[in-house]
Amino acid sequence: MDCVYKDPAAPVEARVKDLLSRMTLLEKIGQMTQIERSVASAAAIRDRFIGSVLSGGGSKPFDNANSADWAEMIDGFQKGALETRLGIPIFYGVDAVHGNNNVYGATIFPHNIGLGATRDADLVRKIGEVTAIEVRASGAHYAFAPCVAVTRDPRWGRSYESYSEDTEIVRKMTSLVTGLQGQPPEGHPKGYPFLAGRKNVLASAKHFVGDGGTDKGINEGNTITSYEDLERIHLAPYLDCLSQGVCSVMASYSSWNGKRLHTDHYLLTEVLKNKLGFKGFIISDWEALDRLYVPHGSNYRQSILSTINAGIDIVMVPFRYELFLDEFLSLVESGEILMSRIDDAVERILRVKFVAGLFEYPLADSSLLELVGCKAHRELAREAVRKSLVLLKNGKDGKKPLLPLDKKAKRILVAGTHADNLGFQCGGWTITWEGTTGRITEGTTILDAIKEAVEDEAEVIYELNPTPETFSGQDFSFAIVAVGEGPYVESGGDDPELKIPFNGSELVNLVADKVPTLMILVTGRPLVLEPRLLEKIDALVVAWLPGSEGRGVTDVVFGDYAFEGRLPVTWFTSVDKLPIHAGENSSDPLFPFGFGLSC
Repeated sequence: MDCVYKDPAAPVEARVKDLLSRMTLLEKIGQMTQIERSVASAAAIRDRFIGSVLSGGGSKPFDNANSADWAEMIDGFQKGALETRLGIPIFYGVDAVHGNNNVYGATIFPHNIGLGATRDADLVRKIGEVTAIEVRASGAHYAFAPCVAVTRDPRWGRSYESYSEDTEIVRKMTSLVTGLQGQPPEGHPKGYPFLAGRKNVLASAKHFVGDGGTDKGINEGNTITSYEDLERIHLAPYLDCLSQGVCSVMASYSSWNGKRLHTDHYLLTEVLKNKLGFKGFIISDWEALDRLYVPHGSNYRQSILSTINAGIDIVMVPFRYELFLDEFLSLVESGEILMSRIDDAVERILRVKFVAGLFEYPLADSSLLELVGCKAHRELAREAVRKSLVLLKNGKDGKKPLLPLDKKAKRILVAGTHADNLGFQCGGWTITWEGTTGRITEGTTILDAIKEAVEDEAEVIYELNPTPETFSGQDFSFAIVAVGEGPYVESGGDDPELKIPFNGSELVNLVADKVPTLMILVTGRPLVLEPRLLEKIDALVVAWLPGSEGRGVTDVVFGDYAFEGRLPVTWFTSVDKLPIHAGENSSDPLFPFGFGLSC
């Protein structure tokens, strides 16, 4: 072949060197630019040499678009890239953080906090494999996952995106990287990106670094700690990601001791790239450059200068790409950003594209479509749900336990905001960015699953909000009341009070006064549990944010499987005791880290 970079048999580094030598400055800075689907077009990608496209949370071709619809859209963008002079393919990134959760009909897994409760690294690896297949079926190549934050305060609105307050559990759960990308061969160099094949996707370890340790749990806030503690608590999981060949690392919106991570040359370049030997690319978070100054989006030229020079390789622009490219070009031409910095970034991007096989297989593989949301994938999600459930109470006043529930019970009351609400079960980052209520995708609610689980002679009566009249003349064997948090994301989830929303405590109290009650708490984090409530209820199960497969809940509460989940975080008694976590500041927890009853 006349071009080494077009030869799939040539070594990756030779292909990178050859292609880099052929590129103009405009082609190089285009590779460093990631734009949003809504402003992308084949023409824009072709004319401005755009290197990658993404969907922001919930951004989709149209409502209820399935995987085939996504693949058609992404392939259309790809064809624009392939028409450029050098034919460098784009990769397309999505927030596939608990399955391919933007896509209608995809399998939705429990959020990370629930997976942390399983302590099961092999399960998480399998979830990565399934997620990768469903992402590739939709035509996308890149998942913005895993989040390897170590959450230190439940007031943080992204607590559910963290596997645990415990660094060692988070380190175990980085097995998602191998699930997404495939297993690197023996002797694969640490820090060098890896992708096994067309059923795998690029992973992105995020958010580098310390995002879970901000003061008072404020999202995008300030992590105040020594470098030694930053390394010991928050940086350690990245070492495991690098050893698995993670292709990218996403910088955090947050600061470390007052310094924004996106502009921190020491952590991004000196530590991550130089000391740890990371050879993939560092990507910014969404609109991160616009957030560096007040008002939003001001001092844009300075934002580009400080982030690129700090070591950011790809900027998730995502909208103002023409302004970004014009200012970026000017900064390079003026010498404020050196060509050596540009070449370092583009070398890393091209390396990942060659490793990923994008030059050989740029378009979607339609043979994967039949696997999206298939029975085997949903069974894995169901297994994850049942292993994630944590039993905090079973029985009261020394009496016999309530669980497992009797499938032959004569009459069962099911109640609460979360009993028949798939959107609430799934939480944020599902179909839309923030998540929403109702039958948002294909799946099974807790109520659906209860009706399936019980024997034919059992009567299931569902009331969203029972009143005293509900119990008039009724002889309920027991009640299942599901309450918890509504969906939220990022700063919208920051909560200094952590009370059960939607009058959940009052509803449970009302029911528990009348009938033996199992309380199922659907939540992304510990919430305030009043002593009076805990005394009244007969059993308490934390279901976290279980996703689309509600049968995993009934598998366990009706006794087909044992409870295995253990708390991945310390459950506080009151918010004035926060932050509280095992080993350092764990005095007087309501339930200690690692707690979980068996049944």
